[in-house]
Amino acid sequence: MKTYAIGDLQGCAHEAQLLLDRIFETAGPDARILFVGDLINRGPDSLTALRRMKALSESSGGRIEALLGNHDLHLIAVAAGVQRLGRSDTLDEILAAPDRDDLIAWLRQRPLAMFVDAHLLVHAGVAPQWDARQTMALAGEVEAALRGDGWIGFLGAMYGNHPDRWDDGLVGIDRLRCIVNALTRMRLCAPDGTMDFKHKESDAGPAGSGLLPWFELPQRQTQDVTVVFGHWSALGLVQRPNLIGLDSGCVWGGKLTAVCLDDRTLLQVDCPEYREHGGKKR
Repeated sequence: MKTYAIGDLQGCAHEAQLLLDRIFETAGPDARILFVGDLINRGPDSLTALRRMKALSESSGGRIEALLGNHDLHLIAVAAGVQRLGRSDTLDEILAAPDRDDLIAWLRQRPLAMFVDAHLLVHAGVAPQWDARQTMALAGEVEAALRGDGWIGFLGAMYGNHPDRWDDGLVGIDRLRCIVNALTRMRLCAPDGTMDFKHKESDAGPAGSGLLPWFELPQRQTQDVTVVFGHWSALGLVQRPNLIGLDSGCVWGGKLTAVCLDDRTLLQVDCPEYREHGGKKR
């Protein structure tokens, strides 16, 4: 059984189906398929993308699974009434759907990290202080909060940029918020691991800023495993010995990408430019 990881769908349901068909044709119907988050939002058919992913996950016995990304968390928060829709959101169909509550309940049960065959999968990044074991444990703390009775209160306090640097002594909502931000929002960091949330549209920090991609910090404790992530369309496809970046900009007119974790072979589908950079519809 081969294992494939797929980058950010962002509501591009048609392209997702084309890519799934290619995986099944290449590797057979029992391929393991792992999505790195952001199943929905910005693209043209978030409702179909989410319904299909839920059905695949439930019918596969866990062989097909998806991580939570920042857009998925945003949908849960909007549905819970603790966040408002943004100008660029394409979530209205989900929020008006008759199966909305079932879809949201399914999303709330999704993981924030997975460890599969020496690959650590997250949506955005891993704080440099964490090794793979700690990453999985900390993701589990957030998963418990999302699945527990106090999930709406947690979502109401989840948003914010601080604390912006991990400390093992963090407690309460500050601890959970820092975990969420690292796993679902992080791109650039200062050399000491402080997360930067201002610069989103480039693959590097401004000249003289000292900011580095989180995975280039020399003290990163996950260099002994292969980290697989999405979230960073400006970075595009990345393949290094211990790193795989899969957000190849599907919704922005790029490609939807799957990589076989067993041998690094790629499968890709070309995508229309559903969104211009800046969030405008085409």
